[in-house]
Amino acid sequence: MLELKDFCFTIEKDGDPVNLVDRVNLKVPSGHFMAIVGPSGCGKTTLLNTIAGLNHMSEGSIYWNGRNLEEDGDLDPAELGYVPQFSIAYDELTVDESIEAVTRLRVKTRNLDDLDLRIDRVLEETGLGEIADRQVKVLSGGQKRRLGLAMELVTDPHLLLCDEVTSGLDPRSERDIVRRLHALSRRDGRMVLSVTHSLAHLELYDSILVLHEGRVAYHGVPEGLTHYFSVDDTEEIYPRLAKQSSEKWRKSWLKHGPTYSDKIMRERQKRIDAGSLVLPESRLKQESVEETDEIELDDTTELNADHKEAPNSKRSKRRKSKVAATPEEPEDADLVQEAPEPVKTPGFLSQYSTLLGRRWKIFFRDRAQVWLQLAILLCFPCLVALFGPQGNEPLLTYPDTIEMTSQDAVRKLQAIGENRAKVGGAVSGIIMFQVVLLSLMGSNNAAREVASERRIFEKEKFGGVRPSAYLFSKITFLSCMILVQSIWMAIFVEQFWRYPETAGTAGFFDHLSFLILVNAAMTSICLGISSLMKTSEQASLLSIYLVGFQLPLSGAVLALPELVGQFTRPFISAYWAWAGSIESLDNRYQAAVKTVTETPLDSSSTICLYVLSIQIAVGLVASYIGIKRHQWEH
Repeated sequence: MLELKDFCFTIEKDGDPVNLVDRVNLKVPSGHFMAIVGPSGCGKTTLLNTIAGLNHMSEGSIYWNGRNLEEDGDLDPAELGYVPQFSIAYDELTVDESIEAVTRLRVKTRNLDDLDLRIDRVLEETGLGEIADRQVKVLSGGQKRRLGLAMELVTDPHLLLCDEVTSGLDPRSERDIVRRLHALSRRDGRMVLSVTHSLAHLELYDSILVLHEGRVAYHGVPEGLTHYFSVDDTEEIYPRLAKQSSEKWRKSWLKHGPTYSDKIMRERQKRIDAGSLVLPESRLKQESVEETDEIELDDTTELNADHKEAPNSKRSKRRKSKVAATPEEPEDADLVQEAPEPVKTPGFLSQYSTLLGRRWKIFFRDRAQVWLQLAILLCFPCLVALFGPQGNEPLLTYPDTIEMTSQDAVRKLQAIGENRAKVGGAVSGIIMFQVVLLSLMGSNNAAREVASERRIFEKEKFGGVRPSAYLFSKITFLSCMILVQSIWMAIFVEQFWRYPETAGTAGFFDHLSFLILVNAAMTSICLGISSLMKTSEQASLLSIYLVGFQLPLSGAVLALPELVGQFTRPFISAYWAWAGSIESLDNRYQAAVKTVTETPLDSSSTICLYVLSIQIAVGLVASYIGIKRHQWEH
């Protein structure tokens, strides 16, 4: 049983406390299907989120089977299912893959057969078996809602919370969802609470909770609604609510409520004593009239006649064979059974491997992203290679002794100086061009990596996914991108611009290490930005600005005033990668570069490595803070 006592959720508005949920008291038995209705802004979703633990309760108590959740700890993630208004699946995955991924993330299965059986069961319960091989992006609104429901059922939750899962659906799809929720409430003693703005199909619920401005105006059986509010039709309830204050409705309910609430428990006890929970005969008659042209329905039959046969995959064939071997539901499937033991959450490595595998699958199926990455990978090194010939000109050296009285010697010195400035400028520019383009690649890698899937991850984190597993999967995925981009940049450009031979092989690998580090630094910093920002647009904009300031603030083109340079230089990844690569050259090339820039290049390669490593660490710490922080959108 779920029991709320003086349940409140309060926010500050203009310096004053405002109760969005105000002194709610109610009892909901197991095996119960309850609708939470009321006008827009009345606190329906806020109440549901607070019950789920997404909002911190301000006052009162919440009890689950006699256990005070505030004092004795929240429900285990596997005991609680929450179906939000938004889609919680990736468009690039299929229905089957989406359910498999969430099962691997939330349920510690014994073996592959156990995994498959669990997936098969929820596919059948939600009527998704025939479209299991369809990608999420082609599903209808009703099918996506059922997929969200299926993804929550993998843990066999004892308490299932649904937030506006019928919003925006056509009447047929809405009825489909409501009937399936009703059927689910009759299995394993599961309790289903559904927030809805619609007043259709109320007869399918065991009780209706009506909220008005955060206060309870009614909580009783559907049949008592019109009588209690003195209206002829349920559609007249909302206008009726507006005719008096929520406080008056609350006081009225406190006076008359016990009679209606007791009726819920009496009806519930009657059904338990009778040994089953079935729809009233009147409901069955009404539904049979509406469905004369449809297939006879049970709890697992697919309702939508427009579903096409899904293509056969290996999992589909295994699924069909297993479903055929599965014993039929007993005739008394509506009996309320004792809820099974909560499932165990998988460990770090299991969640990490699942998240990483899913990320690669999504990447390769997103053709636009794949082509963008290929275009960047090919075009950016080509841009640098255009300037390669300028850096290949031999570097002239000053003679050991110079006869200053000769005009030829003066002209020779002048030519040497011009040569050193030209070669030094070309070498400096090519290195900086590589550095800035890799910084741009790093920004493109990570700017939207977390922010674009924030809502899905927040939902998965709510279901037991570890932030550390999520972060490490991102680090692994992005590390592969960094290595491919940086190594390809260095090797490709080397074919057109010969890295100064006097620097030797060690010098080239030093340069390569700085290219990798600057890409990694910008990627990790932008990953941190993506983790901390609320939207992908904010993260992208800030990351673009960050890359845009890399070149002017590096001092490679124009030297900054020393005071400004000392303040900005520690934060500019491009400077340290550029300076470190210059330091890996021999003394003659370093001297040549210094003839074209006034920016200090006194830092050793080791210091440059340390600074870039610190920037990477800062970005990763920011990423973890942002990923771990609660950012659920209400």
